[in-house]
Amino acid sequence: MGEQSQVTTEEEPGYGIGAVARRLGVPAPTLRTWNLRYGLGPSRRSPGGHRRYDLSDLRRLEEMNRLIRTGVPAADAAREVLRGDGPPPAASLREVPDSREAREEREGREERPPAPAPRPEIPTVAMLARAAIMLDSQLVSDWIGAALARHGVIWTWEELVIPVFETICRRQAETGASIEVEHLFSDRLLASLSRLIERPARPINVRPVLLTCSEEEQHSLPIYALAAALTAEHVDTRVLGARIPYPALADAMRRLGPAVVFVWSQLPETGDPAPLASLPLLRPASRVIVGGTGWWDDLPPSVSRVTSFRDALTQISAALH
Repeated sequence: MGEQSQVTTEEEPGYGIGAVARRLGVPAPTLRTWNLRYGLGPSRRSPGGHRRYDLSDLRRLEEMNRLIRTGVPAADAAREVLRGDGPPPAASLREVPDSREAREEREGREERPPAPAPRPEIPTVAMLARAAIMLDSQLVSDWIGAALARHGVIWTWEELVIPVFETICRRQAETGASIEVEHLFSDRLLASLSRLIERPARPINVRPVLLTCSEEEQHSLPIYALAAALTAEHVDTRVLGARIPYPALADAMRRLGPAVVFVWSQLPETGDPAPLASLPLLRPASRVIVGGTGWWDDLPPSVSRVTSFRDALTQISAALH
């Protein structure tokens, strides 16, 4: 490789970077980065002196791309490829004719935009966390949306979202950084959940379920996830969001007459239960349920507490029947 590149013969097909990018679905800048960082570049030169990828180079890049798509870090994938442990070349790469794309590359014609790299439909926790760390907002959105569509809110929340947040928090504790990662992941998750919260055509409840955060509580994702899961069960919900003053919650209760009021507190600073006792007593009464680790002891006798996502769904559903 490098300056020791061999010169292609008339019988040996050679491919420019644009043709290889289109063939593999990998952007040309990424191929240049793999060359500079890991030495996975073109190993031959054309008679005119242009650097060209041969079939062996294509096999290495195909395996590099495959490993990365399965969640292997780029540096580890490159080491694996350079050790020669990859699978045998696919038939499509053993005998590749001199393509039109390669001819256009040699003639210096303008390249077409490369096709996007294939993406797995449902990610692992490591893959989704890595996409968030790389600040790839589109990939994070795509993967969250795919998981919600295939497995639903509960599975996505328990099997992907919570573990990814735990990974991000560990990274923050170790490095003191990554607040931008948490914000991007939260933003994309909120956007995905919000799309699922619509009033059902035939709700099973006449009086809505009202979901809100306690006063000054900013962590609102759990109530959006809960609302999305309830919507899937044809429950009419209304989400007030983060940092709702208790007088505002009281006004909303008087106007809506909800069957259930769910209040979330994640941090102890926002978990004082005393204001809950001042919420209005409606006719018919609203069932008040609280969730989250922030709540102090001594909840008012009329207030129920849940300890898990599934417990919240069970108690809310029971209150509607």
